[in-house]
Amino acid sequence: MIRAATADDAEAISKLALEFHGYLNALGDSTKFLFNASTYLRDGFGERPAFLGLVAESDETVVGYLIVDFGYDTDRSRRLAYVNDLFVTESCRGQGVGKALMSRAAETAREHGAETLWWGVYDRNDSAMRFYESLGARYIKGIRFMSIDVDALPSS
Repeated sequence: MIRAATADDAEAISKLALEFHGYLNALGDSTKFLFNASTYLRDGFGERPAFLGLVAESDETVVGYLIVDFGYDTDRSRRLAYVNDLFVTESCRGQGVGKALMSRAAETAREHGAETLWWGVYDRNDSAMRFYESLGARYIKGIRFMSIDVDALPSS
């Protein structure tokens, strides 16, 4: 079953995120991951939540999660939804859980007026790439994601 995540899911999502981060670190990702139960609660709820969460349950246990936020694509003049995290615990992979989470993310995106889903994939995460390709996703050539901490730039 896929449903909207709630504040009560903080510990379950944090546990899965820790598993996800360990998986990515084992692939060679050197990111110092900071997402946990307290940051999930801080940033996912309140007056201006930064994201929406979805969870997959099996026998009343959270076995997967997806975090999505919303933006705008000026190139195509349309709203978009950005999938920040999609993770399914290893014992539940290959059972349609990830696909169900992505389908619900698409429904949620449509409800918010978004016409497309975007996400990044760690370049060594071959199983994730195969999964997304199986959904019909395609690579965007000629674009590289970049980031900078806002405090690194001077105030105007």
